Amino acid sequence: MQVMKERDDSKPLTGIIQLDDAYLGGERHEGKRGRGSANKVPFVAAVSIDKQGHPIAMNCNVVKGFRLNEISRWAKQHITLDSTVISDGLPCFSAVKEAGCYHLSIVTGGGPESVSKKEFAWVNTMLGNVKNAITGTYHSINPKHAPRYLAEFCYRYNRRFQLEDMMPRFGYMAVRTPPMPGKLLKLAEAYG
Repeated sequence: MQVMKERDDSKPLTGIIQLDDAYLGGERHEGKRGRGSANKVPFVAAVSIDKQGHPIAMNCNVVKGFRLNEISRWAKQHITLDSTVISDGLPCFSAVKEAGCYHLSIVTGGGPESVSKKEFAWVNTMLGNVKNAITGTYHSINPKHAPRYLAEFCYRYNRRFQLEDMMPRFGYMAVRTPPMPGKLLKLAEAYG
């Protein structure tokens, strides 16, 4: 999972990008509900699409929160200069401009009808697939390892058209990735 994360982190998204906020985790008994819940892990999901509207690649990264400085830091690392980013009305997403991107904000208003907007079709589809894949595969995940779980899904998705090359390329990248001792793997993954 660490190799997958490092490889996809080195390949920023480009072109037209659909961007949305999401959370991993859910309500615990007698805990705070909603965005401020301690057991929810905030992350951004971004999907680059071609001119015909077909998905090319995706990126999901855990962030510390949905604030301007955090989204700016994320965008500078994961989106190329002059990309066009389409997002919902969350104010922090305007920070992609600091990374040299164009930003189009479409206020969705929330609710079930907001997920049916064509401007967000692929990012919403990917969010559903990511969450179902993680919750359907793993009984429980530790929030500190969420970046690696998200990276695993993105790595496989981004190579979906080259399945015969996936394992040889993965082996090649694993050999080129610096070793990481088990004690470091057990630590919380850096955000981003």
